[in-house]
Amino acid sequence: MKMRKFKFSMSVEKYSNLTDVPCIEGVDLFCGAGGLSYGLAAQGVRVIAGIDVDPACQYPYEANHGGAKFLLRDVTSVSGEELSKLWSPGSFRLLAGCAPCQPFSSYANTATVDKAKWRLLCEFARLVDESQPDLVTMENVPRLQQAQPFNDFLRALERGKYHVAHAVVNAADYGAPQQRKRLVLVASRLGPVAVPEPTHKGSANWVTVRQAVGHLQKLKDGQVSKDDPLHIASVLSDLNRARIRASKPGGTWRDWPEKLVAACHKRESGKHSSGVYGRMEWDKPAPTMTTLCNGYGNGRFGHPEQHRGISLREAAIFQSFPETYRFTPEGEAAVIKTVGRLIGNAVPPKLGEAVARALYASLPSAARSASAPGG
Repeated sequence: MKMRKFKFSMSVEKYSNLTDVPCIEGVDLFCGAGGLSYGLAAQGVRVIAGIDVDPACQYPYEANHGGAKFLLRDVTSVSGEELSKLWSPGSFRLLAGCAPCQPFSSYANTATVDKAKWRLLCEFARLVDESQPDLVTMENVPRLQQAQPFNDFLRALERGKYHVAHAVVNAADYGAPQQRKRLVLVASRLGPVAVPEPTHKGSANWVTVRQAVGHLQKLKDGQVSKDDPLHIASVLSDLNRARIRASKPGGTWRDWPEKLVAACHKRESGKHSSGVYGRMEWDKPAPTMTTLCNGYGNGRFGHPEQHRGISLREAAIFQSFPETYRFTPEGEAAVIKTVGRLIGNAVPPKLGEAVARALYASLPSAARSASAPGG
């Protein structure tokens, strides 16, 4: 079977000189390594600043986002007045962000989450109220829409006279080679707005693991590519080496001989936990990337063919970062745990691209024709 290489080709420089027409200028709260910013910029949004409290985000954000500032700040210390000074007069002002979602993830019990843990979404609402941007977008985990903080956020937008649309979408429907369901919200004070339309709707159009990473250099566990320090696979124990050799693409630990099965899976409580120690399938999208996606035992993160977990570069590509995206300075070894966290927490750039298109569509018609990509 002939393999078709899938290549992400986005340029954040393409629209960097749109100075003669009104344009969307974005500030990215909780910007992380810059996935959302990169996708927005690839579709013509002039991203002017990213704000995050994590120092590990600074290098990848600055290295991949030309003219954008990185502000190492806790958003609780940021004021709407400060944000307003970042935007240029006459621009359409966008406030974007993905507040850390751990309190609402599938691993958390939302009924018992301490209210202090959802304060960041409240801070997002505060900054919307104080800075009054023209446009707002948010990405988060689907369970958030079942929680009261999300309803409070919607009410805050309603008080601000925003048109709002939100829905749970699958990143695979927008060109990311990954099954990743996320809650996406877009809001505009300029006119009606809609959740972005899929560009790769349905499994026949999804980008597969083979298309995304099948061309990369083969690795053994513990090995790093000489050409790309991010193409590095974690070391496996002798037991896990035996387990992955016994694993089938798309299969489970039930395919293993009895001697390899973990004790926890033999207990009644673990018999239904089939989503760990699995290999991906070549001709389907990858599963959802998590902050521990480089670990073979943490999910279906085994390479479809090679006897190892996926590399950091493969994980980044599954998130739809371009293959050239830099997470560590040149000559510096990647800290697997840190970079894995940045990749797993990122908004897929392809989803950011789709959001940008939806925001441009909400602009008044005259401004839309002048400022949208190609206008």
